[in-house]
Amino acid sequence: MIASILEGNTQLYHELIRPHERGVYMMALSFLKNQADSEDVVQEAFLKAFRNLAQFRAESKFSTWLISITLNEARRKLRRQAALPMDSLDESSEEHDLVAAAPLRDWREIPSEVLERKEVRKLIQVAVESLPDTYRRVFILRDVEELSINDTAAVLEISTALVKARLHRARAMLQRQLAPQLMTVHSRSRRRWFPW
Repeated sequence: MIASILEGNTQLYHELIRPHERGVYMMALSFLKNQADSEDVVQEAFLKAFRNLAQFRAESKFSTWLISITLNEARRKLRRQAALPMDSLDESSEEHDLVAAAPLRDWREIPSEVLERKEVRKLIQVAVESLPDTYRRVFILRDVEELSINDTAAVLEISTALVKARLHRARAMLQRQLAPQLMTVHSRSRRRWFPW
């Protein structure tokens, strides 16, 4: 596909990047912690990847190369923001948490189960976001994006031993934080159906 794009079939580029859009965005968001900035970085990363596609050597996976470009763009954005300090506007948590309502996919889906899944997803998201940056980045690359240990090390420019250590620590921190909360959600769910 890359060879075809380089020969002039540029309309295939969207097909090439589509499977990676979510992962690249999640990586940018883990660095920048801001939706708008993350979207800007992702767009810039996709443009830069397109412009430099001829330089991709297939020594690593395309996704690894793309995430490396994204991380470099995120770092560049953070450096620019640090160089130009601005007064931050307080965002209300309601504005930050706005999510478009999705229709029920199946009429047999039980609303309480949907609610429980949403609650669990939110707990996990908050727990991952609360991880220190060094652990969160490794966790997202390995357990969310499913990059190999070697690819994760290459993207983050650290040793494989450090990737393993940070991943172990991140998982332990998440387990410690989530276990009591998930038990609470599960027990509330049981009470809805079995009040005795």
